[in-house]
Amino acid sequence: MKICNERLLFKPNMKVVQRYVPDNALPDSLSRVSRRVLAARGIVDRKGLDMSLNRLIHTDYFDNLSYAANLLLQFGIDGAKILFVGDFDTDGATSVALAIRVLRKMGFKNLDYLVPDRFEFGYGLSPELVEYANANRKPDLIVTVDNGISSLSGVKYAKELGLKTIVTDHHLPGDELPCADAIVNPSVSG
Repeated sequence: MKICNERLLFKPNMKVVQRYVPDNALPDSLSRVSRRVLAARGIVDRKGLDMSLNRLIHTDYFDNLSYAANLLLQFGIDGAKILFVGDFDTDGATSVALAIRVLRKMGFKNLDYLVPDRFEFGYGLSPELVEYANANRKPDLIVTVDNGISSLSGVKYAKELGLKTIVTDHHLPGDELPCADAIVNPSVSG
């Protein structure tokens, strides 16, 4: 089987080894494969399957959340153009769609989005993507969704162009954080 750039996904004569997964307290209604996959990811009982809202991290945990929300609201009230830059995977694309739909329901008018091609623009808010967005979409505020925590040079370039940025991401940060106007990330201390 081949994938992009002629790289092989499976190498000939590759041996697949099944990992040991201990017994768990997941419901018997789940298939054996589902129980193994979940257990291998640390979900070993019904509590791990609880998807209710009360399991979410409380908003008080995010120091920058109020500032980011107020900045977003101010740009929306002013009618400034807000551009959401999402990752092309499931959580990134879904988050962009959700953000646009919710803000439109709240009365925001000047919203736009980009879900860029990684092969053309790289990962996250790259300087090349900022250049493209600035020239073709003309945003006043860029909000990253599911990316941006490692986009040091892209956020810096946006700032040089006079664009405000809000980074919303869940990935682990590096040693340095981007110089965004606000960062909302559960993996960032504070």
